[in-house]
Amino acid sequence: MPRGPRLSWGVVARSVSRRRPNGKSQLKSRCRGESIIMIRLSRGYLISCCPVVVGLVLASAPMARAENSTADLVVLHANVITVDKDHPRAEALAVRDGRFTAVGTLDEIQEWIGEKTQVIDARGKTITPGFNDAHLHPGAIYPVTSRLGPVDLRPSHVRTMDDLIRALKQKARITPKGQWVRGSRYEDTKLGRHPTRWDLDKVSTEHPVRLSHSSGHVSAFNSLALEMAKVDKSTPDPPGGSFDRDAHGVPNGVCRERAGSMVRRAGPSSPKPTRDEILAGMRRQFEAYASKGITSIGVAGTSLSSVRLYKQVQASGVPLRIYVMLRSLTELKRQRESHRLGDEWLKLGCVKIFHGNSLSGQTCWLYEPYANRPDYYGIKPARSQRSLNQRILDIHEAGFQVAVHSNGDREIDMVLDAIEKALEKSPRDNHRHRIEHCSVVNPRILERIKRLGVVVAPHSYVYEHGDKMEAYGADRCDMMHPNRSALELSIPVAGTSDSPVSEACPLLRIQSMVTRRTAAGKVYGARQKVTPEQAISIWTLGSAYASFDEDEKGSIEVGKLADFVVLSADPTQVAPETIKTIQVEKTLIGGKVVFERGSK
Repeated sequence: MPRGPRLSWGVVARSVSRRRPNGKSQLKSRCRGESIIMIRLSRGYLISCCPVVVGLVLASAPMARAENSTADLVVLHANVITVDKDHPRAEALAVRDGRFTAVGTLDEIQEWIGEKTQVIDARGKTITPGFNDAHLHPGAIYPVTSRLGPVDLRPSHVRTMDDLIRALKQKARITPKGQWVRGSRYEDTKLGRHPTRWDLDKVSTEHPVRLSHSSGHVSAFNSLALEMAKVDKSTPDPPGGSFDRDAHGVPNGVCRERAGSMVRRAGPSSPKPTRDEILAGMRRQFEAYASKGITSIGVAGTSLSSVRLYKQVQASGVPLRIYVMLRSLTELKRQRESHRLGDEWLKLGCVKIFHGNSLSGQTCWLYEPYANRPDYYGIKPARSQRSLNQRILDIHEAGFQVAVHSNGDREIDMVLDAIEKALEKSPRDNHRHRIEHCSVVNPRILERIKRLGVVVAPHSYVYEHGDKMEAYGADRCDMMHPNRSALELSIPVAGTSDSPVSEACPLLRIQSMVTRRTAAGKVYGARQKVTPEQAISIWTLGSAYASFDEDEKGSIEVGKLADFVVLSADPTQVAPETIKTIQVEKTLIGGKVVFERGSK
């Protein structure tokens, strides 16, 4: 029975812990080394006592509750998926002071209702912990007709190369000559190929034209943009990047990894948004996250200036919880020195670095050649093993977590070598260093990950991008995005969208993890299918673990932050291929509604 009789009169017995600086939990004891038992009495007050007196307190507890001991919020008649392995389901819950104060049966929770209690009748709908997208890249959303908005080139907007050219021409008409015409998120596998300079010359010869691929790791430019960068047949590929070329060796405008940066930097400066414009654009982004049931996000690589912007968005009324992975170790150290590592709303503690390239962009570095190009192994990372070792050691010895973007098996082994050397030199329990994406693996790599205590944050985008896995061959697909294999080895797994690489829509991502099926119906890597319950846990408690927050959120348990989502149906009961159609009815953070379907 979930939460059972022990909650009917508001008593909760819990061991109290505090977190050591290295993240480990340590039981506090004041009674001869034994753990303290905390008893929740009236109005949520806690008293501590030794186990020898627990029986006396429990015996008197029903009388201890005052008449005005009520909840701020009560949700009744719900199908609560708690993600608490000891009590996986419940019928109702109560919230006080932003935290769950009771979880249990309908009769038990009704006793928390007072005159000022807000009561939500869920009418049998499903509640889960708030979803936590542990790796994404927030960007301000601007109208395409504004000077700041790129053209959306996703398959939902353009289906053919002619469609793409037509949409970009419309943008060129309202863009001053000499300024960038930008498009984003095209997919070569849906268009049939990458756009070339000659395609984009049809858009304009008076504007430089720049497109970003859905992976974010490949770009396409027109001839004017290449001329501005002085890129021609004689231009060598830069370290960590490459130019696609025609049969005569002439760059065709498709630039991979650092080659794209080289061309982009040579072009004109992009328009700068005003403070009000960027705040409004980022608010739209955060509101979109909340509408999908996201209550926490992990920002994968940013700066302190962006942190200040996120705080402004939170203060404006969209209070998502944020775990920030800074790019700069120096900035993170300074924040610690000034005691500004954050709180339950925005927290710092991780440095994000790159070592490797893109899976969907087909640039990640592999031991064996790509299936569609027998002489191609991907692009070798620009950073040497020695440099990588030092970078990770610096972050590790500073006492912080490192999150490393790495996709190919050859890249991942380099990352694991560096983490292993750092741990040999400076042992540290519970470091929770992370590999972001960790796409192409094998059993040996997974065993290393387990032994080293590394957290993985794989892609879950087969629905949109499964066709891009064709380049890796059927033999590798069963060990790509290794959610199930990681769980079987008890490797911690976080849920991620890597938005905007794939949509920040947890229910779609969960469906993708459960079915491994594309929108076209093809299954890639069936070996890595997980159950809906496992996928929900990954997207809640798994993500919380990845940021050292599993004691604060990720499950619906007494004492945890009251972040939860009301869904129109139960993801564990519907047909797996329909999970993405489930509606988010409400999103609540700290017991406060931040999104409600149908309301503005």
